[in-house]
Amino acid sequence: MNKQSQLITGESGAMAAPARRSSSASTRKKRVQAQNAWFGRYVKLSIFSLCFVLAMVLILVGKTGLSTFASLSPADFFFSLDWTPEEDRFGAGSLIIGTLLLTFLTLLISVPVSVGIAVFLSEICPSWMKRIYRSMLDILVGIPSVVYGYLGLTVLLPIIRQASGENLGDGLLAASLVLSLMILPTISRVSDDALTAVPGSYREAAYALGSTRLQAIVKVILPCASRGILSAIILGMARAIGETMAVVMVIGNTAQLPRDLVTPTSVLTSTIVMQISNVEFTSTWSHALYMMAFLLLVISLGLIILLRVIRSKGESQA
Repeated sequence: MNKQSQLITGESGAMAAPARRSSSASTRKKRVQAQNAWFGRYVKLSIFSLCFVLAMVLILVGKTGLSTFASLSPADFFFSLDWTPEEDRFGAGSLIIGTLLLTFLTLLISVPVSVGIAVFLSEICPSWMKRIYRSMLDILVGIPSVVYGYLGLTVLLPIIRQASGENLGDGLLAASLVLSLMILPTISRVSDDALTAVPGSYREAAYALGSTRLQAIVKVILPCASRGILSAIILGMARAIGETMAVVMVIGNTAQLPRDLVTPTSVLTSTIVMQISNVEFTSTWSHALYMMAFLLLVISLGLIILLRVIRSKGESQA
């Protein structure tokens, strides 16, 4: 009887073990499914919160900015060059033109240098040196803009004064040089990644056809990486347009069209940061400053959308 009961007990235990394992696996599966469901809700809530904040920013800034045209015509705001808010003249034309000129001059200086650095890093520089230079560029990207502005104020402006003979030296030249130094690491690193991503077979095919290194770079590698380089330029442009503190410290902050590169002038960002704390929220002056911020916001969104379109086309063609 004892042996028979032991056999029965052993058989029941052997049958119960798979049942316990099945129950444990089912519990673990339910727990994983619950965790995935909660994580999915968290992700959706995060995306919704981000979209909600962005929408609220657009509505607040846009609604407040458009209130400018309740007491001022769009033609006077966009095309008049007379920005004298103390006398109720809110022509932002000179500020808009100054912003465009500063952005253009900054890109004119920084893009050739940045692309040249990227080509050197990806195609010419030895491997041990690449790590050093890329680390240096990453450090430059993280330096606060106020540091660049202070260096421009204390180092660059005296040099410009001495070279030009001007008493101040503030203006588009100083601001564009400071901004060029700021966005140069960003354009260089993104362009470097785009050039590095070009397949090595393209280089080998170019050399097999008798191309020199310069010909392979100019006629094969740069065209293949053109979309990535253009994306880098757009990123740099977006930072240059929205930069504030560094520009405020070296541009002069005078609302006038610049006669030359060393004439004090002003742009949208510097005007906003210098004047927004001194005006009443419900005044036309405040609404005009909000309209400038709305313009910058629309430009930044447009650049981001353009960047996404370029990247999506590049991925589809790849």
